[in-house]
Amino acid sequence: MSTEPVAAETPGTPEFRAVRVIVIGLMLGLMLSSLDFVIIAASMRTIADQLHGQTLQAWATTAYMVTSTIATPLFGKLSDLYGRKKLYMLAIGVFLAGSLLCGLAGSMYQLAAFRAVQGIGGGGLTALAFAIMGDVLTPELRARYQIWFSAVSAVSGVLGPPIGGLFAGADSLLGIDGWRWAFLINLPIGLIALLVVQARFRMPGKRRAHRIDYGGALWLVVCLGPWLVVAEQGRHWGWGSLPTLSLLVVGLVGLVLFLVTERRMADAAVIPLRLFRNRMFAVINGANVIVGIGVFGSLIFLPLYLQLVKGQGPGEAGAMLILQTAGVLTTSRGLSKVINRSGRYRAFLLLGMGVVAGTLFVFATLDEHSSPWLAGALIYLLGAGVGICFPVTLLALQNTSAKEDMGVSSAAFSFFRGIGGAAGTALFLSMMFSLAGSRIEAAVGRAGRDAGFRAALADPAVVADPANRPILDTVRGQAGINLDDTSFLLGADPRLAAPVVRGIGDAMSTVFLAGGCVMLIGFLLALLLPGRARQSATKEADVPKAQPAAS
Repeated sequence: MSTEPVAAETPGTPEFRAVRVIVIGLMLGLMLSSLDFVIIAASMRTIADQLHGQTLQAWATTAYMVTSTIATPLFGKLSDLYGRKKLYMLAIGVFLAGSLLCGLAGSMYQLAAFRAVQGIGGGGLTALAFAIMGDVLTPELRARYQIWFSAVSAVSGVLGPPIGGLFAGADSLLGIDGWRWAFLINLPIGLIALLVVQARFRMPGKRRAHRIDYGGALWLVVCLGPWLVVAEQGRHWGWGSLPTLSLLVVGLVGLVLFLVTERRMADAAVIPLRLFRNRMFAVINGANVIVGIGVFGSLIFLPLYLQLVKGQGPGEAGAMLILQTAGVLTTSRGLSKVINRSGRYRAFLLLGMGVVAGTLFVFATLDEHSSPWLAGALIYLLGAGVGICFPVTLLALQNTSAKEDMGVSSAAFSFFRGIGGAAGTALFLSMMFSLAGSRIEAAVGRAGRDAGFRAALADPAVVADPANRPILDTVRGQAGINLDDTSFLLGADPRLAAPVVRGIGDAMSTVFLAGGCVMLIGFLLALLLPGRARQSATKEADVPKAQPAAS
């Protein structure tokens, strides 16, 4: 293929076939990362139960998000030095290696480590797909093929949850634990992508020398790692304990050294600090962090809420999550053109954050007896709010940035969203499991006044059933509920399980309330944006269309 971007397509020509092969290869790579996220979200309750680490599941999610966030800008710059094709194949290979290791994990800590490996590959897939598209296609063809990439996100969002539920609900498939297929399913897709890329990709030969900000990436890990450990373990150590305070200080030192390194690296930095002199850039990315915290941190609870509180199976809960994708697609695809043309980023961001905040506040009022139809409607509305927030922040960054900053502005969108998502997931999961124990004890204490609960305690068959032992031990004061494995709720007597479910639901309600408050902070931050932003000098055709945010 030529080293110049393709300007037009004529069916049957070598250029036409080459472009289609490259686009298909990129779509397969993006499907790996987008499908993986939604499949794992739908099956995580079962995975954590099987690995006896329900209270540790934040590690598996945040490890992936942190490494993918840091890897995204690094892969982009490394590909300028060593070539897009080599780095794209490396990203696929690392992702597949991580997927295989995740499928073999024997503990939650192992899974977290292997998810970190997987995240490195996922970050490379995201960064290089759009870089390669920019290399081989003109802006006109980029806009046309953007629909194909949007379709990947849509298909992943629709198929991922039920597939995850299917794997989680199966005891075994082909002699392998069903939940392990949530990771192993990546292998055939990735191998096909590798074959297509190796055999058919003919990439442009242009390369640009870059300084790579390895130091900035290292100090960012030093900053985020200890803080995420504190978010997860602080409830066990004590928030004022020596280990907690020591790690907070280490993280603060990492942050200072990260900022010093970024200033020294100037435009070669992971995120050039000069961009924060632009008010739009600073406010939008501050809002983007808030959106990541509130949205990702809260969305991780939807499968848990549906399974632990509403008592749905993995397959049923996965099917319900399709409503979230439907909400995202409804607003993101319908409003992107309107947002792009009007330039009224503040109004749309306020609308999106208001919808998400309001939905989370209503979620906080639900309990185990609430209508599943109401829960489904709220899941749809939450997706609709997300479908407004993510495109408007991306378009605001792209449309108000100078042409030479287009790439770093787009990278900043993923970077700050990922940082917020990792922080929100760790904080909210830690909050839930910190509260759950005391809420369950209080609910069990109140259950003594319930006739059905007392009848269950007096039933010899119920008392003799091993499935009820965790709850009976709590009632007798012999031990607290161990939430590292919640599978006992599946076989416990419903009368005994009711106060446990109620306590978990109360803890989740507090988390949803906290998520709504976080989104209100973002709502106030969005007020700092101008009512109508001026477009940059970049031509509209050069601005990539916003993608649906299903994954």
